Amino acid sequence: MKDPYYRFNDVMYRWISLDNWTYSRTFKTPFDIRKWQKVNLVFEGVDTVAQILLNNVTLGRTDNMFTRYSFDISSVIQEVNCVEVRFLSAVSYAAEQSRCHKGHSIPPACPPPVQKGECHVNFIRKEQCSFSWDWGPSFPTQGIWKDVRIEAYNHYHLIYFSITPLFVKSAQQWCLEVESIFDVVSSKPIAGLVTVNIPKLQTQQSFSVKLQPGEGSIVLHVNINKSAAVEAWWPNGHGKQTGYNMTTTFMMEAGCQIEKFSKVYFRTVELIQEPIPGSPGLSFYFRINGRPIFIKGSNWIPADSFQDRVTSDTLRLLLKSAADANMNALRVWGGGVYEQDEFYDICDEIGIMIWQDFMFACALYPTNQNFLESVRAEVTHQVRRLKSHPSIILWSGNNENEAAIASNWFSIPYPDIGVYIKDYVTLYVKNIREIVLCEDKSRPFVTSSPTNGLESVKEGWLSRNPYDTHYGDTHFYDYSHDCWNWTMYPKTRFASEYGFQSWPSFSTIEKVSSPEDWSYTSNFSLHRQHHEGGNIQMLQEIGRHFKLPQCPDPVKQFKDMIYLTQVMQAQCIKTETEFYRFSQSEIINGEGHTMGALYWQLNDIWQAPSWASLEYGGKWKLLHYFAQNFFAPLLPVAYEDKGMLHIYGVSDLHEDHKVTLRVTVHAWSSLEPVCTLAKEGVTVKAQSAVPIYKEPICDLLGRCRNCTRESCVITFCLVGEDGLQSPRNHYFLSSLKDAVGLEKTQLSASVSQQDGIYIFVLQTTAIAPFVTLDVGSIKGRFSDNGFLMTEKKKTVVFYPWEPTSVEELKSSLILTSLLDVV
Repeated sequence: MKDPYYRFNDVMYRWISLDNWTYSRTFKTPFDIRKWQKVNLVFEGVDTVAQILLNNVTLGRTDNMFTRYSFDISSVIQEVNCVEVRFLSAVSYAAEQSRCHKGHSIPPACPPPVQKGECHVNFIRKEQCSFSWDWGPSFPTQGIWKDVRIEAYNHYHLIYFSITPLFVKSAQQWCLEVESIFDVVSSKPIAGLVTVNIPKLQTQQSFSVKLQPGEGSIVLHVNINKSAAVEAWWPNGHGKQTGYNMTTTFMMEAGCQIEKFSKVYFRTVELIQEPIPGSPGLSFYFRINGRPIFIKGSNWIPADSFQDRVTSDTLRLLLKSAADANMNALRVWGGGVYEQDEFYDICDEIGIMIWQDFMFACALYPTNQNFLESVRAEVTHQVRRLKSHPSIILWSGNNENEAAIASNWFSIPYPDIGVYIKDYVTLYVKNIREIVLCEDKSRPFVTSSPTNGLESVKEGWLSRNPYDTHYGDTHFYDYSHDCWNWTMYPKTRFASEYGFQSWPSFSTIEKVSSPEDWSYTSNFSLHRQHHEGGNIQMLQEIGRHFKLPQCPDPVKQFKDMIYLTQVMQAQCIKTETEFYRFSQSEIINGEGHTMGALYWQLNDIWQAPSWASLEYGGKWKLLHYFAQNFFAPLLPVAYEDKGMLHIYGVSDLHEDHKVTLRVTVHAWSSLEPVCTLAKEGVTVKAQSAVPIYKEPICDLLGRCRNCTRESCVITFCLVGEDGLQSPRNHYFLSSLKDAVGLEKTQLSASVSQQDGIYIFVLQTTAIAPFVTLDVGSIKGRFSDNGFLMTEKKKTVVFYPWEPTSVEELKSSLILTSLLDVV
């Protein structure tokens, strides 16, 4: 097999998913079977529909990718064994389940043709996007996607272990709820002693326990020593991610001892939905450790169609890139997978909060008994597996399924809608929600995203308009209006999805294409675009503000298009995110108090046009560099309203700061500023967005040697004491296709090495918009990119992710600015 991502291989290899595959092997039992009361064969993850046999005896069947399967093989195991996993095509199984479904249809039947996908994915508990999505291919995999092991034990065995921190307000003390779930094979109860020890917090407690035969749990309440100073876990940018080593020892009378080593973190989370003065509806924001936190980040999709290729290095690179762009949160989207343990471990470690969807997306689902039983096992397993992670701050039942019914995406006749509402409540409320509330009382749950939160509950779990800006969260996409115009965006309580597409870099596309593919209108370019009309929408967005490339050389024209799509995407999402950030402290016409901005999407599943800011392989698009600035802890934001320029000071800092606002106006034709203004003693309030400057644009232009909107550009930044400084922001007074005085510049760069990093010193002969450094497929990132260069010299640092050299970087470097597009 060639690379499945190469050119059209997703379609060429479709036959693989339509076939049935069997995995088998023989193995010797590495222990004396007679010494053990119970022996289990445990599959952490089977994808998806299979019959499991050991020595020709059927142990059982699997039908859910997201659950753990354990089979008792005590009476079947021998010294030499043959294990077989006989898979059934997921595509055939889903079609068969749909065909056999009694009563009403469960839409959608198939994805749109542009996605080149498979049908009835909602009938199988498998990664929903594996049958295709509007940013990804159809690779309905079948196989063993997680660990398989044999467990042998006497007396008792620990199956699940979790720790939940709780802050007891009345006692002003932290307490831990330690839950252990056992399989007890002894016919009599087993008594013993459990000791919990956290040395750093001078906390040690012992408990007498009794385990009953069968599967059962014990819950211990550990009070943290009041004289110990507990450091809480904070999101990235708000404090440290302190964790404490904890040892739990089970000493049971049967003589078998279990020692469990864990990391324990202390943090509280509340989702606040309460009335806001001057606004109808309710707030929707998160309080962490009692402090309201503005949620900044993106949405996470599976990092590969083939999960075994997603290593912990892959995860660390992508998550570290999120933190490096000043993000504090990601939403694990409901059409992918519950991520692997390492994903959440890294988020705990670097302070990335997780909004965790359950794996249901953009569809209605069956609620027959077998399906519900499978879902109940899945949800129970996942909550038990994940609930000890401080990074997870919210469980959410599904992606867009409340909206799908409310907006009637699937054209269900009005008299029939009731049965689908009943199914919805059965699945997400009576089953998923019920299990979550029983298993985990430490974090909030919402049934869907977008939702109206408590208002949706009040309306019977399905609101009339889940996109209502006065409640809950919203998803917003609009490709037909001008994305530079902030008035088109919803002044919502919480923006949990919004975005624009772009193409990945040429170096990323080059790896999976051949020269005949390198044009914007090639068959390959159409094949890779899974969003209806996506390539044309990007052209239209670009055309509003930039000149489209006309170069007769098709490869140069393709590279220019890629560059412009990335510039356009970055500038659009910058405008929208800045709007959400400056709306956090105000109510205008009853709307505002926006407390979250999660753009769609962080990462890519393959090399294709998409909404991502990180390309497949981890390379930063221009959007990701822009995110580093528009998510900065201190940021001035400008917008225009009825001819008036407004500048807001936006801060995530925990204290008020006195700063100076510096505004500079440049003519496009000169590197010397036309005029500057410094407004001193500006107070930027802690964790707020406040207006700090306003002036009619005609006055500003008049003051500055008769600038016009077309001939000048505004840049501005905030400077405080002790090195406190915001990124430098810009505001365009006209479309850049109408800019007067812009000249083609000579850009040059010198490269030198300093310890493990590389210093690029750029020089320009004229003002250069959207200056981009690209070193092809050399892995790493720059400190800044896609910037407006208004000074002769600028220093940019390159952080390599693998060894490279000055020579390699020099020979790979391509410098581009807007006027290089012809």
